[in-house]
Amino acid sequence: MGVEVSSILDMGGDLAGSHRRTASSGAGVDSAVAEADLAAVQRDGYVILPDLLTPEQLDAIREAVAPLLDHKGRNRFEGHATQRVYSVLNKTRVCDRLADHPRVLALLDRLFLPNYLLSMLQIINILPGEKAQMLHTDDGFYPLPRPRKALGAATIWAIDDFTADNGATDIVPNSHWLGSEIPDEAGREPVVMAAGSCVFFLGTLWHGGGANRSAAPRLAVTAQYCEPWLRPQEAFTLSTTRDTVRAVSEDIRRMLGYSIHPPFIGQVDGMHPKRLLEPGAQPV
Repeated sequence: MGVEVSSILDMGGDLAGSHRRTASSGAGVDSAVAEADLAAVQRDGYVILPDLLTPEQLDAIREAVAPLLDHKGRNRFEGHATQRVYSVLNKTRVCDRLADHPRVLALLDRLFLPNYLLSMLQIINILPGEKAQMLHTDDGFYPLPRPRKALGAATIWAIDDFTADNGATDIVPNSHWLGSEIPDEAGREPVVMAAGSCVFFLGTLWHGGGANRSAAPRLAVTAQYCEPWLRPQEAFTLSTTRDTVRAVSEDIRRMLGYSIHPPFIGQVDGMHPKRLLEPGAQPV
């Protein structure tokens, strides 16, 4: 006989309560600002959050990631004239403030269940001559029919200015409402924004990297997120060292999977995964 779902959800002594819960730093964002951001996302499928990084922070990111940009894409989706860096958290700390920015978390707190996960953190540098990327959605690999509620969301941070000519991300406004149809390429619109800004969009919004017709590369960082009951794109519990997990913020640690979706999704050997970070914890 199966266990009733209601009985599972009513369990009082679940694993989620075995470690002190920490509030999302998104809770510190003015509620009027967060609600205005949310209204724009729900209406259009995206919102531009301007000027979140200082010139000094941008310079630090450029300097830190430059030595990492040594591989180009392997296929049409990655882009043959696009440089990508994966497993970012193990390579530099300068992108942490993008993955756990309070303005972004305030939106995620309103869109998803508690203990939502980081699905991907990636550096993307579109070089001159790159063609436009195919339109796609970021949660389209979850096999549930559309139209539906978004199962994930993404940010793309402009480390360089995003212009109509240098490979700014193209979006198709309002396409998050579409069913099974694929939008026309003619509906693409570039997200023009200054360096230090980011565009936040739902996983159901159709978008793609733009063509770089300029003479300079266009550097960006993308962080993607998903509901806590879904499998992320990057297996962070395998790709991220324990030392790295101990070094990041509590927000990122939680989003890496060192958290529980009640009552026990994410457990390790029947226990809360944060026990693996305690002194003397043995690998499993």
